[in-house]
Amino acid sequence: MISSRTKRVLLILRSYIMFFLLISFVITCCFILFLGTLQANTGLLFTEEDISFAAKITFFNVAFLSLLCTAVDGIRRKITVERPVKRILEATRKITKGDFSARIQPLHIPESMNEFDEIISDFNKMAEELSGIETLKTDFIANVSHELKTPLAVLQNYGEMLCKPNLPEERRLEYAKAIRETTRRFSDLITNILKLNKLDNQQLYPNSESYDLGEQICECLLSFETAIESKNLEVISDIEENIFITLDKELMAIVWNNLFSNAVKFTEANGKIAVCLRQTQTTDKSRTLIEVSVSDTGCGMTAETGKHIFE
Repeated sequence: MISSRTKRVLLILRSYIMFFLLISFVITCCFILFLGTLQANTGLLFTEEDISFAAKITFFNVAFLSLLCTAVDGIRRKITVERPVKRILEATRKITKGDFSARIQPLHIPESMNEFDEIISDFNKMAEELSGIETLKTDFIANVSHELKTPLAVLQNYGEMLCKPNLPEERRLEYAKAIRETTRRFSDLITNILKLNKLDNQQLYPNSESYDLGEQICECLLSFETAIESKNLEVISDIEENIFITLDKELMAIVWNNLFSNAVKFTEANGKIAVCLRQTQTTDKSRTLIEVSVSDTGCGMTAETGKHIFE
């Protein structure tokens, strides 16, 4: 494998030969034209010594000019090509090693940007996107690990209690019901993770159907009945009847379950959760506006956090 130093020497040599041939051709043509014109106008005849001396001088001039052009071209390439490429390669190596904070400073001001500046701008955008994806992936793994541990701990706890001898039938049924509910939530969580993975890979195709939205919201809310009762939360519902929409029912269930889950999780004991569904007429008589709101007396989020809610 040829080293980078050898490649650089070969590149310089190739540039020198290219300039040498080009300048030789140009100067030879000019020299022949000059001698032909001089001889035609003056009638002078040049001896072999004169021609040999002129050829030697011309050769050294060509060699010197070729060397000068090679040096100038090398400096130009180093400033305009090699330095930007080196900076891009260094940042690329950082990205491949997992350092997504790598950024490249633009070479010129916006008014005089060239192709390298465009490449650098696209690289910085790519690095920013990768950094965001890496952060989301890390947060996602941490959150999923936490969410999976919770139902597993509940299942383990109730399983151990079921193993106690002389357990009353009433307690046994209560624990079995709790295990069933926890298993269902565990299954829903895994289903949501699989759907999220399909959505990221653009393999999830919505299956729209017409259904009663109020009925779906009530069903999703009832699935958190155990958690609501355990924290003694007051649920205030204002849900209009006979509101039908045409959407993917399963995907919308994920939305409501996430909202209710957060409301229950972040509301202190003896708090309140309010769920509202209403339909209003818009200025366009052919369309209606359906609004669903979920509010609670929990800690809420800061304004800064709210800016990133849709990320």
